[in-house]
Amino acid sequence: MSNVATRLLSMVLMLQSKPHIKAAEFAAELRVSERTVHRYMAMLDEMGIPIYSERGPYGGFSLVRGYKLPPMLFTAEEATVLYLGANLIKEIWGKAYRDAATAATAKLDNVLPDELRHHVAQAQASLAVCGLHRFDPTVWETSIDGLRRCMAERRQVRMRYRSFSREETERVVDPYGLALQWGLWYLVGYCHLRQDIRTFRVDRIQVLEPLETAFQPPSDFSVHKFLAAMANPPEPVYQVEVRFSPEVAPRVAERRGSWQDLIEHPDGSVTVAFSTADLDWPTWWVLSYGTEARVISPPELAERVRQAATAVARMYTEASDSANA
Repeated sequence: MSNVATRLLSMVLMLQSKPHIKAAEFAAELRVSERTVHRYMAMLDEMGIPIYSERGPYGGFSLVRGYKLPPMLFTAEEATVLYLGANLIKEIWGKAYRDAATAATAKLDNVLPDELRHHVAQAQASLAVCGLHRFDPTVWETSIDGLRRCMAERRQVRMRYRSFSREETERVVDPYGLALQWGLWYLVGYCHLRQDIRTFRVDRIQVLEPLETAFQPPSDFSVHKFLAAMANPPEPVYQVEVRFSPEVAPRVAERRGSWQDLIEHPDGSVTVAFSTADLDWPTWWVLSYGTEARVISPPELAERVRQAATAVARMYTEASDSANA
């Protein structure tokens, strides 16, 4: 029954957000049949929710104008989500949303019954999210706050940016979005210096200056799709296969979702397969397993691993000879 109650509440919230919703739209959103939608409508009518329907291409279900839900009541799980979400936002955004997160939880404290607050306190004591920040978040808090405001107001920014090679350049950027990846904040935007959409590590921004010049992002641009395309090269060049010994096979198998294919052999070893656009990181990844990993294909990767291992062995051999000389 809880699922039905959740769906009924969702239907009322949808009707509050916009009128003239057709049964097919409800069915698609709730993942039920249109017949079930009409049954839910009858249940809402019995509960006294003032809903009316109109026929025709511009018709659909609507709430009587002016009707609003009574104050929200939360389940223990819903209240926990709100508290943990507010605290998570406070941690990853820093001062940009710290006051808002504190105010939101204070308002919840004021309206939730003691039983729910006790449940939330237990959840907060036993659930933790760690390792979101690889560095001190204060190094990017000021920049994050300025970028957030400029994105909301669609204003360009001028910044002095220090690259990985320590080269500093001055750039004018249209800030499209911010993304937290691998414990670091990144700005995605159109760089007028490079005449292209680029990503910038926020902690490498030395100076940030909001400008009065307005910008409009492309209507079809999506920060999520852009980052996904960067993380997944469209045309992998190499198909890699590596076999791991039984000693390390369980550790490799734990990351089953990272491989396109994983084959378990009778002796306890495993073979993983995946595609990649270059062989740089697979070379050092295979070397990190020492003699517990053996490249099956491609031969170019096996040769790279051999050359790298030879170079490492030569370096230590020369160091040992020098020490004994």
